[in-house]
Amino acid sequence: MTERWVIHLPVTAADLRRARLYARTAARVLARLDPRVEPGGVTVSAEDEQGVRHWVFCDRSLPGGARCALPADHLSACSRRPLRLPRNRRL
Repeated sequence: MTERWVIHLPVTAADLRRARLYARTAARVLARLDPRVEPGGVTVSAEDEQGVRHWVFCDRSLPGGARCALPADHLSACSRRPLRLPRNRRL
């Protein structure tokens, strides 16, 4: 088996919602640059509780081998494409 390394990239955010948003954005950008990036495995944690991780993506298996690209806590049906927010929506 090939040895694998995982990159941990600390980024600060005001709350869990923003941390997940930043992580989703970074994962999607990096995945477009390199197919070795695995967005489904992205998690976030509080700085002082790094052992308590929160999933960023749903990552459930879909028919045909694709994975769900929606946020971990989505209420709609799983989809291989992320939902688009209106341009005027702010955090």
